[in-house]
Amino acid sequence: SSLGLSSAQHNRAADRLPRLVSNNMAEPAAKKAKIEEAPKAEAVEETEAKDAEMAEQPKEPEVPEEKEEDAKPDKSQKIKETVAFNTQDTTMNVMESAYGNILMPLTDGGMQFLLAGARANTGLKSGRYSFELKVMELMNHAEDPAARNRTPMPRSQLRVGFATEGSSLFIGDTEDSVCFDTEGNFLHNKTKTTPSKSFGPDEVVTVLLNLDKSSPNADTISLFKNGERICQPQELPDSLKGKTLYPALTFKNLTVHYNFGNTPMKSLPFTCRMLGEASAKDASVLTISKDAAKEVIFPVCLPDEGTFDWLDMFLEKNPHYTELSDRAILAWAEKSGINRPKGYGPASRSSNDKPEMGFGINLIDDQSIRRVLQAVAPLQQRSYVVMEVKSNLLAEGRTELVSRWSTSTHKKVATVIMGDPPAAFKKKSQEFTLAAKQKASDDEFKAKLEEARRRKALEKKQKQLEKEKQKALKVQKKQMQQMKKNMEIEKKKREAAAKGEEYKPEEEEEEKKEEED
Repeated sequence: SSLGLSSAQHNRAADRLPRLVSNNMAEPAAKKAKIEEAPKAEAVEETEAKDAEMAEQPKEPEVPEEKEEDAKPDKSQKIKETVAFNTQDTTMNVMESAYGNILMPLTDGGMQFLLAGARANTGLKSGRYSFELKVMELMNHAEDPAARNRTPMPRSQLRVGFATEGSSLFIGDTEDSVCFDTEGNFLHNKTKTTPSKSFGPDEVVTVLLNLDKSSPNADTISLFKNGERICQPQELPDSLKGKTLYPALTFKNLTVHYNFGNTPMKSLPFTCRMLGEASAKDASVLTISKDAAKEVIFPVCLPDEGTFDWLDMFLEKNPHYTELSDRAILAWAEKSGINRPKGYGPASRSSNDKPEMGFGINLIDDQSIRRVLQAVAPLQQRSYVVMEVKSNLLAEGRTELVSRWSTSTHKKVATVIMGDPPAAFKKKSQEFTLAAKQKASDDEFKAKLEEARRRKALEKKQKQLEKEKQKALKVQKKQMQQMKKNMEIEKKKREAAAKGEEYKPEEEEEEKKEEED
């Protein structure tokens, strides 16, 4: 009433006040509910987005069930010999420790570019057995810049697997061996797949060979790292099935420890006997008498009179002899993957006796490898053939060569290869000559085919370029015509504007003329 309101107006204002208060209170409550619901909605959306993202991500493949089972008790007689490496089954750059089962390669004077190889004396013909390796040290040498593009990578390499008796010591390159390398590749006859994870220094690698016909993994080879499988069983190639297989490794610029048994460094998910405790019925051991005399042969012969044919025949019959010659160094470099600009074929050599190295790598071209081998050879218990045609033929040369073996226990033998050769040699020599001619003919035929393919591809490319050129000229001509037409239209527009007339396109003018006619 103090505001001049009547009692009726005062009552209506009093009735409206609770509703205003109620509305003012309801609005903050609704805002609060919306604020609380917003984070919940965002959380739900974020969860749904994560679920969708996880659903889009490919699922990791399921690990196949392990089919290898624990080894059954075997009371049969075990092999009595120690599993080891015979000197003649290693390359000349392999040095074995007196204790600790360690192999290391020579790395001085260019030897760091050459692969080293070793094959054990005990092979498997049945059963399931394993052996272990561990890289102890990687060797990093001062690198010749010229060698970077001519030597294979990586600088330190290791291949481990199995090979047949008498096979190449560079495993994985021929059909008589199979192996894994540090990159996880599986190699056979220079064919490579990558079924395994990689391995490196300070990791125990177990190689398992399963020749048990009753096993689901029969005729397979597997790889484990630190006791865990890193490769599913790989089937042996047909060329190796049914043959006695010997553990073998090829390596470069690293030191490796081997363990043939009987106690593993790392246990597998199942029990498996190691090679050192193989049953006699499952294994074959190559024994060499330590008392057997080692000899070094100096062939005396005339140049280019079947000298190296005789050597090839001799080594075929006597594989335990090692050839010492420049030819052998070239063959070793080729198997080590070193690039030689001239290639390795017979045509790339000016001489079989003293072929030039020609690698463009100082430590190889300066005959450093030859000097290292000459120093090492008398210290190793193996037999040799020193194929130095010129030096062996001359008295002073023979004297100088023999003097290098004065402190060794090797028996020195001079073999004179002159006169009328036997029928077997003539036949073999003719086969070598025929094979060389056939290879030369095949190479020439392949070269002609390659040249024909190259020429055909070049002609096809030239035709395609000519076609594209004509097409481009056609488009360019069309563009020029259109540009000329546009310029004429602009000119006519300007002329019409100067006369105060409206420009009409030629089509309209023609239609107008037709109507007038």
